[in-house]
Amino acid sequence: MRRSPWSTLAVLALAQFIVVLDVTIVNVALPDIQADLNFSADSLQWVINAYTLLFGGFLLLGGRMADILGPRRVFVGGLVLFGAASLVAGLSNSPEFLIGARAVQGLGGALLSPAALAILTVTFAHGRERNIAMGVWGGLAGLGGTLGVVAGGLLVDSLSWQWVFFVNVPIVVGLVALIPVYIRDTRHNENGNRAFDTAGAVLGTAGLLAVVYAVVRSEPKGWGSGEVVTFLVAGVVLLAAFVMVERRSKAPLVPLRLFRSRALSVSSGALALNGAGFLSMFFLTAIYLQQVRGDSALEAGLHFLPMGGAAIVGAVLASQLVQKLGTRTVQLGGAVLSFAGLLLLSQAGATDSYAGHLLPGFIIFGFGILGVGVPGQITAVSEVEHHEAGAASGVVSAMYQVGGALGLAIVTTLSITRTTDALASGVPQQQALVDGFQRGLLVAAGFAVANVLLTLASPQLQPTAEQLTEAAAAA
Repeated sequence: MRRSPWSTLAVLALAQFIVVLDVTIVNVALPDIQADLNFSADSLQWVINAYTLLFGGFLLLGGRMADILGPRRVFVGGLVLFGAASLVAGLSNSPEFLIGARAVQGLGGALLSPAALAILTVTFAHGRERNIAMGVWGGLAGLGGTLGVVAGGLLVDSLSWQWVFFVNVPIVVGLVALIPVYIRDTRHNENGNRAFDTAGAVLGTAGLLAVVYAVVRSEPKGWGSGEVVTFLVAGVVLLAAFVMVERRSKAPLVPLRLFRSRALSVSSGALALNGAGFLSMFFLTAIYLQQVRGDSALEAGLHFLPMGGAAIVGAVLASQLVQKLGTRTVQLGGAVLSFAGLLLLSQAGATDSYAGHLLPGFIIFGFGILGVGVPGQITAVSEVEHHEAGAASGVVSAMYQVGGALGLAIVTTLSITRTTDALASGVPQQQALVDGFQRGLLVAAGFAVANVLLTLASPQLQPTAEQLTEAAAAA
């Protein structure tokens, strides 16, 4: 049976769309989730971090499994896991239940996302058609993040927070039914090394989870407490074991030799800091808009829209400017804009107008975040061999997710500490929340400053149109 490649693209893009959607759709539901399930202020961030850490930690293993088992098989498995976890998340009646479901969602996304990209690359021949397909893929993924906050607001206000998870289920059921019709089965690496580096994925993810947990618990317990010290030490030991496993593995998740490339190392750090700033801003601002300013979930989502629009325009501009000005120049400009946007947002009070105090910061930050992302992705693969470009892209994508989770933990912990101290000194609750919000965004702005300094060490490149297309798909 002849399958239309564009029908295949539609199935793949919709699957990737809901994976990206789930990063942002949950943010506007956080206040309702917190109230309904009695989340503490410091544990609420795990609704986001459980997803991003498992997604980032197992992304490379998902790509490896797709190579060995066949991308369609792994794609279906990841999609079913994602849909089942979405159903469980919507049925959750405790914080622990929801956090566990979000972790499984992240694992499902880590399996289906690289498998979908692998199917796309074998479906379209190298050249113009693949470039168009990659552009559609990258564009729809970005659109998922932008529409997520509005869709989340609509679902929360008209139904309940549970529906930000339930909405995935019928989409997944429909996609699973369409896959045999529109996606052909393929096998890769049939005669090659069929080893899975499962140990590496488990050790790396467990180590990161331990470190993040220690950071989160430092606020109520203190850095010198036995619990915090134990988890920090455990995290360091697990991450050291991860490095040892990667050095000895015949098929490592992260080929450590890639980090001999200055371009890859610097880009990985820049994208991790970019993720830290983005997730922190989204988390804090979604809560601020609803708990301080009194927005409904839908109003909060609509208030985020200009930032999403600016990010889409920023991606297009960055793609054009890197060919004229070079990657380092554009990335430096993006980092400066990210800092300026976060600094503006951090000045907003409880009663300041949206148009005068929040909107400029949203738009500037939206331009900046993609001003770092596009050239960062291009630079990351510039010095690696062509056959390792996929591995390099996987590494920087994972670093973005991991950096976001670690950054969110740091920012949230410092924000909660500031709010708690303000309440203890007799400051009214609304103002104490504002104080915490402002502190958190200033810390996020610090990540942008670090990105400015790191970008200065990045090489200056003049990418081709093909490199731009590949970067858009990997972003």
